[in-house]
Amino acid sequence: MKLFDVYPLFNINIVKGSGCHVWDDCGTEYLDLYGGHAVISIGHCHPHYVEMMTAQLGRLGFYSNSVINKLQAELALRLGRASGYEDYQLFLINSGAEANENALKLASFTNGRTRVLSACKAFHGRTSLAVEATDNPKLIAPINDGGHVTYLPLNDLAAWESELAKGDVCACILECIQGVGGIRLATPEFAQGLSAACKRHGTVLICDEIQCGYGRSGRFFAHQWLGIRPDLITVAKGIGNGFPMGAVLIAPEFKPVYGQLGTTFGGNHLACTAALAVLDVMEQEHLVDNARETGAYLMDSLRRLQADCPHITDVRGRGLMVGIELDVPYKEVRNSLVYDEHVFTGCSGTNTLRLLPPLCLAKEQADEFVQRLRKCLETL
Repeated sequence: MKLFDVYPLFNINIVKGSGCHVWDDCGTEYLDLYGGHAVISIGHCHPHYVEMMTAQLGRLGFYSNSVINKLQAELALRLGRASGYEDYQLFLINSGAEANENALKLASFTNGRTRVLSACKAFHGRTSLAVEATDNPKLIAPINDGGHVTYLPLNDLAAWESELAKGDVCACILECIQGVGGIRLATPEFAQGLSAACKRHGTVLICDEIQCGYGRSGRFFAHQWLGIRPDLITVAKGIGNGFPMGAVLIAPEFKPVYGQLGTTFGGNHLACTAALAVLDVMEQEHLVDNARETGAYLMDSLRRLQADCPHITDVRGRGLMVGIELDVPYKEVRNSLVYDEHVFTGCSGTNTLRLLPPLCLAKEQADEFVQRLRKCLETL
């Protein structure tokens, strides 16, 4: 048997990581400005994380949700405090797509509706409803194309209000910073207007914080920059620093019903231990503050580079979620960064480099990246 070949791969085998660096099987060191697609929140192989995971694995790796798991209750308490949502409820699953799937399902259970509003260029996952809410027809198989979703331009409040006024919208789902969409930010005016319109029309507001949340923006959640309080908040990626996990934070108005939602692996002992270790490190090392301060420093440095380099047409983002738009396709620059300068970055669209480093990125490492990027751009 061979692998189902759906991933275009760099010809690099990463075998070791520490902090913001990884190494391949030839011993080459790389600066990681990608974080395994925003998954590595506290840094690769953090000692506290490794210690907690190893100890838990020695006690118990898994048992099902048919018994009490006190780690789940501890995580709910800690996450509520860290995020400012102590009055919300927590449902644990395994991935971001599952988080969005369950949030949309819960919204429909609540108001009995079936139509969803999603932003143009949104990405919400690859499972049934999550992929239908993703604005990329190449990803939506005919069986997923159920006609539930209307795509609308981000920040066009009038367009969203017009659809909501029809009275049949189950949920609005929103990335407050679009990742795959090119690091596009929702404005406070749009977010606040949308939140108010959802309340008027009995529509559930879901904030997808899977990529932009968990401290990456310089606040715990990106929507907290916008002055809104959504009904449902979905998280994954950075919650477990590489261990598969997702969650939905659920407003107190939603009443749980036995059997309404469910999962086999969600909230297992190892996953909860990973999430608790992440919160320990985030709090002890002030990583949300670091994301805000180092992110601002990095964007200032990139804008100074932009003044010298006409190939950079825009620098945008918040915290350690940064987009660098180029006047050329990103592929050559990204390949040069990886193979010549030994830096991993992400990408979006055709012309944007996407930076999603671990939240422990230091200013010295930000400087190092800018210098290496300058070298790549000077060769174009």
